[in-house]
Amino acid sequence: MRRWRIETVAGLSGRIVEIGFGSGLNLDHFPAEVEVVYAVEPARVARRLAERRRRHARVEVIDSGTDAQFLTLEDGSCDGALSTFTLCVIPDVALALAELRRVVRPGGRFHFLEHGIAPDDRVARWQYRLEPWQKRLAGGCHLTRDPARLVAAAGFEIVQLERRYTAGPKPWTSFTRGVAVNPGIAPE
Repeated sequence: MRRWRIETVAGLSGRIVEIGFGSGLNLDHFPAEVEVVYAVEPARVARRLAERRRRHARVEVIDSGTDAQFLTLEDGSCDGALSTFTLCVIPDVALALAELRRVVRPGGRFHFLEHGIAPDDRVARWQYRLEPWQKRLAGGCHLTRDPARLVAAAGFEIVQLERRYTAGPKPWTSFTRGVAVNPGIAPE
């Protein structure tokens, strides 16, 4: 996953909001052009685990709330946004993505690395069968969300997209990495 994280953060710059900051696994990979990371993370344990990484980070990290569905940042205050393995667990993902659109300036970029619905029907059918168990055992994590479709439906323009499997059982290893731009006009 290290290489995928490096590829996902490449091209970000300025002030970034990261939803699902977690234990700070992306901190070591941000390009030098990133000045500030506004960290949004609901899990107290993850925030505690991130403390050491934050102390040693080259970039300033500012706690910015616990709920991506209700960001405390000003409209257009961020140059970009990042989400890695987060869109699968947010209860109202459309609301969270609308909030990202609100805080990312027009022309700003949203980079994402997510797991989700597989591209082939046989694996997708298994994901639908396994999802009720997955949600119960993995804190509400959905196997069948389509990250690219969700990002586009929120009004972002996808400019780069890659879908592929990684090692492991296919229902859990269908990944999407993408870059989207906030066009600055409200979605219909």
